[in-house]
Amino acid sequence: MNEIWIEKYRPRSLKDVVGQKDIVDRLRSYVEVKNLPHLLFAGPAGTGKTTCAVALARELYGETWKGNFNELNASDERGIDVVRGKIKEFARTAPLGGAAFKIIFLDEADALTSDAQAALRRTMERYSRTCRFIFSANYSSKIIDPLQSRCAVFRFRPLLPEDVRKNLQKIAELEMLDIDDAALDALVHVSRGDMRKAVNSLQVAASLGERITVDLIYHTTGMARPEEVKELLETALSGDFIAARNRLDEVMINYGLSGEDIIKQIHQMVFDLDIPDADKVRLIDRTGEVEFRMVEGSNERIQLESLLAYLILVGEHRGDSAD
Repeated sequence: MNEIWIEKYRPRSLKDVVGQKDIVDRLRSYVEVKNLPHLLFAGPAGTGKTTCAVALARELYGETWKGNFNELNASDERGIDVVRGKIKEFARTAPLGGAAFKIIFLDEADALTSDAQAALRRTMERYSRTCRFIFSANYSSKIIDPLQSRCAVFRFRPLLPEDVRKNLQKIAELEMLDIDDAALDALVHVSRGDMRKAVNSLQVAASLGERITVDLIYHTTGMARPEEVKELLETALSGDFIAARNRLDEVMINYGLSGEDIIKQIHQMVFDLDIPDADKVRLIDRTGEVEFRMVEGSNERIQLESLLAYLILVGEHRGDSAD
């Protein structure tokens, strides 16, 4: 890959940001008045938090944006020494090009230690005339309340399927890719509102073959096709444990899935099964328990087979009820 597409096609201005219209409108009002408070961008990965911060800086400062915008990844530099050193030094210096203030963008701020976050409170107040902070976090609950109260909070939501599809089509046209509609639908399904994952998955698939198909998408993204997972569950519900166990082996080996990968897809597919809601509730409850046990270190194979056995019992109960 000569160039990473997620950077190549990153919007350069706020008007080009996809799927976050309400947030973009609020940010553009700050650009119009040439002023802004401290900001907190919260939401899932790949929804445009970093893109909005960079686009905001570009529109505020024009050609001098790089000198007035300092991006730090808090997951790498998250101790109190960074706050007292790098951040404080940048915040106390005057902005360039006649700008009223500079911006410090702390990406993944939810990884900052509690001490570092506490130290930021005073820095934010002391240098507010020359510097504004933008925090980006996947989990806003990990940002201490004193910092949240000093910020205007912007909550990003997962992108809608039509927004993801539209952006992927645009990239496919510019890169002259041969991709069918079913493969685009698969990319949208795999991304689940994460544009970064969608674009990266498209680039990986494009690097492997001349024509991008559904099978290629699922194999390169490490996910099983939804219909195969559904078939696995339906086989277990029908009462054929051995066939369901063999199907589980095939899916995990063919796609190289771990136990946690397949349990997440099973969870998604339970809602599409043609069974009563009461049975879906029981299956979701058991799926959550199995996932927790695997995260805590239990044997994946044993836990997955126990879930298949539970599906067998649910299927038998349905049969007895019908009789």
